[in-house]
Amino acid sequence: MRHKVAGKKLSRSTGHRNALRRNLINALFRHERIKTTDAKAQAIRAEAEKLITLAKRGLAHQDPARGVHARRIVFARLRDKDNVHKLFDELAPRYAERPGGYTRTYKLGLRHGDAAPMVLLELVDREEA
Repeated sequence: MRHKVAGKKLSRSTGHRNALRRNLINALFRHERIKTTDAKAQAIRAEAEKLITLAKRGLAHQDPARGVHARRIVFARLRDKDNVHKLFDELAPRYAERPGGYTRTYKLGLRHGDAAPMVLLELVDREEA
């Protein structure tokens, strides 16, 4: 039984799975919307929302040390300086008044090659290009 076992394995080894999650979250923050399979979107959605909440908490404190600590935690997860800056400078202020629910998914149907259910995962309240 899988009681208290967090996350999905996605039929990948640990390193491959961690790299996949990091790349998908970085792509989501960079482009603010990504097209992926439903299983992958469910696997990264919670972690992406937690990073946005962490960035909001880092901005909310008057103590600069807490903001630096939050940035270091986010950088340890993402390993991309540009996305860390975007998260703290653009996304966290955008969602400052929002209590949660920063992402939404739209079902797109089945992929032609293997009939995998595809979704569009995007950040809410984003500016249209």
